[in-house]
Amino acid sequence: MSDTLSEARPLGARPWIMLVVAVLAQAAGTVLQSAPAFLIPLLHTERGMSLAQAGLLASAPTLGLVITLVAWGALTDRIGERWVIAGGMALTALAALGAIFASGYLGLGAFLLLGGAASGSTNAASGRVVIGWFPKHRRGLAMGIRQMCQPLGVAVAALAIPSLAANGGVGAAMTLPLVLTAVLAVASAALIVDPPRPLRAAASPHQANPYRSRLGLVRIHAASALLVVPQFTVSIFGLVWLTVDRGMSATAAGVVVGVAQFIGALGRVAVGMLSDRVGSRLRPLRWVAWLAAAVMVLLALSELAPAWAAAAALIVAATVTVADNGLAYTAVAEIAGPFWSGRALATQNTGQFLAASIVGPAVGALITIAGYPLAFAAVALAPVVAVPIIPCDEGVDAAAAAGEGDAAAAGIGVQSVPRTQGRGLSSTRR
Repeated sequence: MSDTLSEARPLGARPWIMLVVAVLAQAAGTVLQSAPAFLIPLLHTERGMSLAQAGLLASAPTLGLVITLVAWGALTDRIGERWVIAGGMALTALAALGAIFASGYLGLGAFLLLGGAASGSTNAASGRVVIGWFPKHRRGLAMGIRQMCQPLGVAVAALAIPSLAANGGVGAAMTLPLVLTAVLAVASAALIVDPPRPLRAAASPHQANPYRSRLGLVRIHAASALLVVPQFTVSIFGLVWLTVDRGMSATAAGVVVGVAQFIGALGRVAVGMLSDRVGSRLRPLRWVAWLAAAVMVLLALSELAPAWAAAAALIVAATVTVADNGLAYTAVAEIAGPFWSGRALATQNTGQFLAASIVGPAVGALITIAGYPLAFAAVALAPVVAVPIIPCDEGVDAAAAAGEGDAAAAGIGVQSVPRTQGRGLSSTRR
């Protein structure tokens, strides 16, 4: 079947339903991952924990992700997406249950670490659902929707965790991720279908390992790790900055952060649609990197402005700094091909979350020493460094966006994936 006919075929409702479930599952995991960041005002101001210590606790779920992401990706490549997502959500719910009854901060940190490790199951697997069921001219939009999971999860945590913690302590706050992940474990098992994939016998030795000749993948991983520094700086310290430094109430600051994350989620969709329109994932990625540097400088300068202007600057910063994820994620999946996309996406996230796990204690210590404005300005350097690392070869850019082409002909190793009719669904897998 020709590409034109394949792309003209309507997707039907089922892929979109699976996309929604995948988004909600990863958002539920993100609620657990980000919950300790919104416990910082309670831990810091009321219980005397230093910002560096609280930042370390906030980074525990991220550290768990780093430890297990590649293993989850390899398991997804081996057994498929459905049971990896459903099983990971069930394990995350168990970890949240443990956190509710944990005694002391060491026990709480251990269960947050385990919860982060379990919730990593959705990172690579949900991305494969998008790549598997959506054709190339809809992947930017679909992956942008999928990437809404992180800001939506942070938004839910921002709106709910501070008030739950204020009224019932840490245990009450952790009840929210317990309920959400348990429900999504059941929904994922019931509604997600593994995308069809070509037979492994059809893959050439070159296709088996996309890292052998594709330095572009490594460069995207490195640039993405740098780009999460401003993102996690805003998500971890935005709330405490507004409350402790700018004098806002915890409830008002939580609303600001929640609104910022919601707008950021819509921004990811818009950037994904833009990448479909321009036929490139990497050019818009460079644009977003420059904007991320600019908004961190704006955030630093907002220290001189009234509190409402600082809140507006935080909304802008939160919107821009999360916009890059879907672009890089889609490019990595398209370049890696069907037999390595799980591991490649897991490697992508491992680098990002490894960098993110350092942000909490490092930026917390920097804020303690230099204050919020200088810390925000220093963080602006990370996306500036990322810009020249992002691959500039337009041949790589175009091939990654299209997800097409023979490895030898394109010179970058993007696999052509045979299209297979799958389980009664109207979509086909590239």
